[in-house]
This record gives sequence, C-alpha cells and structure tokens, in this order.
Amino acid sequence: MAGRHYDEWQVGDRIVHDIRRTVTEADNLLFTTMTHNPQPLHLDAEAAKASEFGQILVNGTFTFALMVGLSVGDTTLGTLVANLGYDKLVMPKPVFIGDTLRAETEVQELKDSRSRPEAGIVTFTHRLLNQRDELVCQCLRTALLKRRAA
Repeated sequence: MAGRHYDEWQVGDRIVHDIRRTVTEADNLLFTTMTHNPQPLHLDAEAAKASEFGQILVNGTFTFALMVGLSVGDTTLGTLVANLGYDKLVMPKPVFIGDTLRAETEVQELKDSRSRPEAGIVTFTHRLLNQRDELVCQCLRTALLKRRAA
C-alpha cells in the first residue's frame, strides 16, 4: 500500500505494519561504524558480556531508524513533503542481535497547514515491538503530507 494523503487520515487510524525485521550482527556493526559511534556496548563483545546486559546491545539510533522505516510504506511513501520533527522518543527495553521487530502506527492529530493549503500536518505515534510483544521504541512523528489532488 502506498502512503496516504493528509485528507485520507483520521485521528485514531491504526496500522499494524506487515514488514518485520530480524536484526543481524551486520546491521548493528555497519550502522554503528557508519555513524562513528564508538560505544563498546555496540561493538565489543567482551565489554558487552561484562555489562548488565551480558551481550551486545543494538544501537538505539538504528532501532529508531528501523521503526520509522518500517512505517513509511503504509504512511508517507509518495505523500511526504517533509518530516517536521520527532518527539517523546523512548526506548523502554533493549534490543539484541537476533530480535525480530515489528511496527505499529496510530494517528494522534491532524492539523491543516496555514502556510501550505496543498498540505496538512499529521502526528503519528510509532511503536516498535520485539518478538515477545515488548515495546522497545516509541515516538511521535510529525509529518507534512500532501493533500489528494482535487
């Protein structure tokens, strides 16, 4: 399903996204090194083993980016003008290599754009859950979306 236009959304709309992703060691290693993050909990198996988690933690910014990415096809693909912000980002549970993650989205607010009559602002809550249905990441995403062509 392609993304929806502003005027196709209603407050309370909820999507359980079909695509799931099992996080690999390569995902974590590449993302962590690509973003120049030297955190040993993400890169050093021995340091991670000695931590309270006992294993490598998946980079939280990868987790966040994956959550948003899993939602795009159903929410804003082809209809996005711009992402305006991400708020209230929380990561209540850690993500480990081998976890399978899935995303859900709910529309919190709709607001007409005052400066762009051809667009409107949608505020989404994105949630990312692991294979045990534990919430591992959540945020509000505010996006400026095109209206349907009249």
